[in-house]
Amino acid sequence: MLNKVNEPMTIDTLEMAALSPNDVLVKVKASGLCHTDLEVIQGSLAYPLPIVLGHEGAGVVEAVGSDVTQVKVGDHVICSWNPHCGHCFYCERDLPILCEPFARNQPKGLLLDGRSRMKRDGSQVHHYSVTSTHAEYTVVPESGAIPIPREIPFDRACIIGCGVMTGVGAAVRKAKVEAGANVVVIGCGAVGLNVLQGAKLADAGRIIAIDVGKAKLDRAAQFGATHAVDGSVGNALDQIKVLTDGRGADYVFEAAGNKSTFRFSVEAVRPGGQVVWLGKINVNEDVSFRWGALMGEKRIRRSSYGGARPARDFPMLARAYLDGKLYLDELITRRIALAEINAGFAALKAGEAIRSVVMF
Repeated sequence: MLNKVNEPMTIDTLEMAALSPNDVLVKVKASGLCHTDLEVIQGSLAYPLPIVLGHEGAGVVEAVGSDVTQVKVGDHVICSWNPHCGHCFYCERDLPILCEPFARNQPKGLLLDGRSRMKRDGSQVHHYSVTSTHAEYTVVPESGAIPIPREIPFDRACIIGCGVMTGVGAAVRKAKVEAGANVVVIGCGAVGLNVLQGAKLADAGRIIAIDVGKAKLDRAAQFGATHAVDGSVGNALDQIKVLTDGRGADYVFEAAGNKSTFRFSVEAVRPGGQVVWLGKINVNEDVSFRWGALMGEKRIRRSSYGGARPARDFPMLARAYLDGKLYLDELITRRIALAEINAGFAALKAGEAIRSVVMF
């Protein structure tokens, strides 16, 4: 549990409230360490404290509320960090990522109904992104517990819930990359690698990875890149133009989270092409662009969860892994115990890990 920004997390015993009618109690088996958790630890993403972090979790349903019908005790599930009510203004417009109860209560560290289920010594403890999977047990709304095939191991399953869905979904759901398209992916961390996988699943043509350093670019090739551009060597834009018949890419995905790469993304896409921004910087920072780079009917989209419909997409991604079409094992750098979680985040901050996974 995080008690203060920029201080180590602690392991605590919490009290769990009785389940509400739409609650699902999950016994967590595995939970991935994500950069978004790290942003909360460092204070660049503000949340009320104390808070139980974690939003890439998979486990077994331990109990359900009286109105739950989509899962039952014993089901294997992935926890979705974007559960939705299904009937608000945005849910009815097929935009569950903008669900109003989620948007209203999630930043307050509460579940969709505006309440916490956790206490420590009688005082409220906050939920992180309606999941809080860095714990042995968690309570999520029914729409946040997605059944998956029992054959997929929990450590592989948990990373589907954020990094894999965000990256693969950006290519196949949000951008809808078509066969033969030229794709550029800027940044080959966890999300960028999964964009490469998504482009490969979509049967894209040239899949061009951009990062700095041979090791990252070699890894990108493993995940589907057909070409590599080292951003520190020569003129990256010129190299992209050579690989795309002088036009620029049909699709450019920014997954680095840097002012300069956001700017570069709109330079690298062809007229009429599409830019998808996945990376993040501080919400109060400005990003500048060359006005001419925005011309030519270019489309720019922000994607936070890859157009996810978890009930549809999580089982699909799990099946793709089981069928040998999706790499998950290769994304996991290390498996750790809960007691090692602070060291795990230190490794993430230092760039030494794609994904560390806490095993319960």
